[in-house]
Amino acid sequence: MSQHGSAKPATIASVSLGRGLELKSPVLLASGTVSYGEELSRLCDLSKIGGIVTKAISLEPRVGNRPQRIAETPSGMINAIGLANVGIERFIEEKVPFLRTLDTAVIVNIAGRSIDEYGEVVSKLDRVDGLDGYEINLSCPNVKGECMIMGVSRNATFEIVSELRKITHRHLMIKLTPNVTSISSIALAAEEAGADSVSLINTVVGMAVDYKTRKPLLKNITGGLSGPAIKPIALAKVWEVYNAVKIPVVGMGGIAGFEDAMEFLVTGARAVQIGTMNFVYPDISEKVAVAIEQHFSAPGAIPIREYSGSLVTG
Repeated sequence: MSQHGSAKPATIASVSLGRGLELKSPVLLASGTVSYGEELSRLCDLSKIGGIVTKAISLEPRVGNRPQRIAETPSGMINAIGLANVGIERFIEEKVPFLRTLDTAVIVNIAGRSIDEYGEVVSKLDRVDGLDGYEINLSCPNVKGECMIMGVSRNATFEIVSELRKITHRHLMIKLTPNVTSISSIALAAEEAGADSVSLINTVVGMAVDYKTRKPLLKNITGGLSGPAIKPIALAKVWEVYNAVKIPVVGMGGIAGFEDAMEFLVTGARAVQIGTMNFVYPDISEKVAVAIEQHFSAPGAIPIREYSGSLVTG
C-alpha cells in the first residue's frame, strides 16, 4: 500500500474504488491531458482533487505520430498523439519522485504492444513505492495495431486483465473504448478477469478535413475526438456499463464543469475524470472538486454514495 492509498479521506465527497484506492474527491485528472502533473501543479491545487492519472507509459520511449497531431473541432478537439512518452525507466527515475510529493492518489496509465509488454511495465512499477494503481489503456484509437485491437475483443481483454491480476495486488482500472459493438460485454470480461474498476469512455474515432486544401487536418488522417461534443455518447456508455457490472465505473468524456460531473455521477459513475478542458481551464478539476464537496456538504444533500447511480428512469 502506498502512502497515498493508505491515507483515509476526510471529506464529505470521498469515494472508494476498491482494493485500497480511496479518493478524497471523485474528481480525477484524465490521462494524456496533464502529462505527469508537474506543470499543472503550478496552476492548480492538486491536493483538492481525488487523484491524477498520468500520461500513458510504455516499456520503451515513444516519439508518437508525426505532426500535425492535434486539431480543434466544434465543441472539442481531435488528436493523434500516438502515446508519445518517456518510457518506463525514465518515468521511474524522473517522474515518480515528483508524483510521490502529491497529496492525492497517483494512478499510472499503461500502454503496450503485447500482453508481455503490459506485464513487464506493471512488474517494474510494482517495485516502486508511492503509486496507488494502474489504468490499463486498452482503447487508444490513434495507435495502429496494438491496444485498440485488445480493447475491442472480449477474449483479449479477459486474457490481459487475467495476466495482470496475477502480477499485481494494486488497483487495476481498465480503460474502455466506445468504438465497439457492445462496451458492456468488454466491461464484463474485465470484471470477470479481476479488474477493480473500469473507466470510460476513451475518445471516439473521428476525422477533420480542410476542404480548401482537400487534406485531413491530422497527419494520421483519423484521431480521437474528445471534449463536450462526446458527452452524450459518454453518458450513454456509462449508463450501459453501470447496469452491467458490479465493480465501480469511472466516467469521462466531455466534462466541462460541475454540472457535467454531477450528470456522470447520477448516471452511474463512482468517480469522474476531466481531460480536454484542462487545456482551456488548467484549474477546472480543482473548481469542480470544490463545487462537488460543497454540494454534498449542504444540509439535506443525498450522500454521494447514494447519489451515484440514482438516475430516475421511471
